[in-house]
Amino acid sequence: MASQSVRFKQVDVFTSVPFKGNALAVIFDAGELSTEQMQAIARWTNLSETTFLIAATHPDADYYVRIFTPGGELPFAGHPTIGTAHALLESGYQPKQAGRLVQQCGKGLVELEQQADGSWSFAAPPARVTALPAERHAELAAALRSDAIDFSAPPHAIDNGAPWLVVQMQSAAACLALKPDAARLAKIVHDVDAHGVAAYGPHDADGPATFEVRCLMTGEAFGVGEDPVTGSANAAIAGLLTAQQRRPGERYTARQGTVLGRAGDVRVRYDDAAGKTWVGGPAVTVVDGTFRLP
Repeated sequence: MASQSVRFKQVDVFTSVPFKGNALAVIFDAGELSTEQMQAIARWTNLSETTFLIAATHPDADYYVRIFTPGGELPFAGHPTIGTAHALLESGYQPKQAGRLVQQCGKGLVELEQQADGSWSFAAPPARVTALPAERHAELAAALRSDAIDFSAPPHAIDNGAPWLVVQMQSAAACLALKPDAARLAKIVHDVDAHGVAAYGPHDADGPATFEVRCLMTGEAFGVGEDPVTGSANAAIAGLLTAQQRRPGERYTARQGTVLGRAGDVRVRYDDAAGKTWVGGPAVTVVDGTFRLP
């Protein structure tokens, strides 16, 4: 069989400075690729996610995207949503409605909205929310090796297509200091059907952002380690802040990836009138070219 070539971009998401966000591979014109080919490409890129653009099947959608980690397919993920939209628009695509996009994915339809600075945000999709039983709080503290968890905001497993156990720390410093026991943490995370912990803690008023965020991955789907910047986890945190009546205001910012030498720039806005939470940030293309397939 003759070799096949498709357009390709590698985008750094939640940053306007290359190498400071979370990398994403975007494969264009992927309608003829099989699921097996997509998975093989995602394993080869070895990024947290690789996306594949195909024609939308829903009349309201601008495009359809399939999202793969090296270990499997996800129905939704945040940084791939932002990065795919950036890559598609940069390629010359004109949205059906100016300043808005509708992404079709495994989770359904996800709205995106252009911000005043030109960056894009997605409307956080509906989530399944499950509290971590109080009798497991001490076990969680031991697994995270921390006595600085803020249990007045009880941890919850939140699944908006990418499931995270959301844990509030007492401070940004406590969040940055986490050095968990990976095996013990994996057991707790697995028991609540999540793939990792999304820990967050507040910065001081003069800090670089409202919250510091870290995403500690423990499952096969995400891999094991720390994710640089994570849209789905930030959407989960934003939703839990609402549910627990702890929102810091109509808007706030989050910094993520600090421990990894990144500077993830995440922006959250609540639109109570429309009942939507918008999560977004900048993106920049680092690689633009052709992907050759066997």
